[in-house]
Amino acid sequence: MSEHYLSATPTHSVWDRTLSPRLRIPPGDTVHVECQDASGAQVQPGMTAEQFLSIDRTRIHSLTGPIAIEGAAPGDVLEVEVLETRHHGWGWSSVTPGLGFLKQRFSEAYLFHWKLDGNLTRSLAPAILPVRPFLGVMGVARAETGQFRTRPPGNFGGNLDVRELCAGAKLYLPVYCPEALFSCGDGHAAQGDGEVCINGMECPLDTTLRFRLHKNEPLEGPLIESSEAVAPDLHGDCWIVVECGEDIAAAARNATSRMVDLLVSRWQMDPVHAYILCSVALRLRLSQVVNEPVYTVSGSISKQILPDRVLFPAGS
Repeated sequence: MSEHYLSATPTHSVWDRTLSPRLRIPPGDTVHVECQDASGAQVQPGMTAEQFLSIDRTRIHSLTGPIAIEGAAPGDVLEVEVLETRHHGWGWSSVTPGLGFLKQRFSEAYLFHWKLDGNLTRSLAPAILPVRPFLGVMGVARAETGQFRTRPPGNFGGNLDVRELCAGAKLYLPVYCPEALFSCGDGHAAQGDGEVCINGMECPLDTTLRFRLHKNEPLEGPLIESSEAVAPDLHGDCWIVVECGEDIAAAARNATSRMVDLLVSRWQMDPVHAYILCSVALRLRLSQVVNEPVYTVSGSISKQILPDRVLFPAGS
């Protein structure tokens, strides 16, 4: 298995299955990926809120990629293992007029700068916050032809903003076009569920990813295998299904139904028993509520209450 390096530039800010890959690798290889912050390197330490309002919004989510996975085809599953994440010591969060979960209450532009000290930050006194770097955007090319902005997530992944995707996690994505065409970006040093003000701790982020391919495996949408070892405060080792949609209740219902299906197919549970287990053990959360009109709901079940399983054992 080989290692590769992919610089942050040139970037792209749309999903487009006709984009030429910047890198082509066989399954099993590792890629060290540099990613710009969500602004496309426009925000810098010391920038004012007034300057922030003038950035080029078409460069939001400047993504690194695409990475082509040899042999990937529609109907396969791409496994992305996050081996390492490395922030650059600083980050930012903002309030942007007209955006955010409480946009009627917080309508004034504001820009906050974070100083990141290893695995914590003391920038927002009196709070001392753990730093858990992860990529807010990880996805494959969409099934549809055309150019699509990166803000709405979907079954292809994309702007999921699921904070469990830090080092040690695995993300499973359905493949929709030849060679998958994976891209990533939107580094966060930390994020709360919901990402309510429109940002996490936005930051440039370098990451190391290992790619595996599982042939002819049905998967309806993103699935995450989280790791307690790196971030024990994120509810431990879990299986997490991710659903996105314009109706939060419908997305939560779909996430619950997908977890029932997972328990039935992988643990051979009776469907009604799986439903009852979800009622007593499933953790339903709003991972992001600000990428309107699309919201992200994640449903997780702890590995501690289930026998060990390797969901996709035949990967290459």
